[in-house]
Amino acid sequence: MADSRTSAEGGMETSYGFREVGEGEKQGLVNEVFHKVAKRYDIMNDVMSAGLHRLWKDAMVASLNPRKDPSYKVLDVAGGTGDIAFRIVEASGRQAHATVLDINGSMLGVGAERAAKRKLSDNLTFVEANAEELPFEAGSFDAYTIAFGIRNVPRIDVALTEAYRVLKRGGRLLVLEFSEVEMPLLDRIYDEWSFKAIPQFGKMITGDAEPYQYLVESIRKFPNQEDFAKMIRSAGFSRVSYTNYTGGIAALHSGWKL
Repeated sequence: MADSRTSAEGGMETSYGFREVGEGEKQGLVNEVFHKVAKRYDIMNDVMSAGLHRLWKDAMVASLNPRKDPSYKVLDVAGGTGDIAFRIVEASGRQAHATVLDINGSMLGVGAERAAKRKLSDNLTFVEANAEELPFEAGSFDAYTIAFGIRNVPRIDVALTEAYRVLKRGGRLLVLEFSEVEMPLLDRIYDEWSFKAIPQFGKMITGDAEPYQYLVESIRKFPNQEDFAKMIRSAGFSRVSYTNYTGGIAALHSGWKL
């Protein structure tokens, strides 16, 4: 279960992979990880999911089923490189507008370049901001999406409360995240792949294993499917559900603001 604890000095602590750090430290540490991997982020996801992240993201957008309507507005959080936002805009027939929010400027820079190449810039806005303090008025968006980003937020409960605030009534939350493997043999294979292979592949690709080691550890510290669903309900969402992908390696969580 992801939570915050009080340190001996009286400050709040949270997990950074398998380490305990002050809440104020985590964001800076996470930022450094993503500055390092921004240019190779998609390759990183390919390594961590054996390429399956592309199928999971397609399934996420299919579940969202964005309206073919210029007034349809989506907020994609921690989506700097545009991977989800591009899919949403394309699925809407290039009608919807997606705001891509990320705390990391390097990731946003990659996304803006890609958007221009794809001629999607008119359908996208890139915003550098914190998921815990969204710079938008209440009831601004029809949907809030976040893929493989929520576990990197220091205060997940605060981010979920902010998601609820900025959604319109009838708006939908979709969270795609690595989760707890629920198949007995697959879980052992996945552990071997995660802790032995992924950091080494990361070092081969980027010259640095540390960001990959953190990301693998952060998956293990994230709440399992049921515990995360409870957090979504606690933020005010209704009709909360989740769908496991590939035996629970990833899960798509859904909630509605009703």
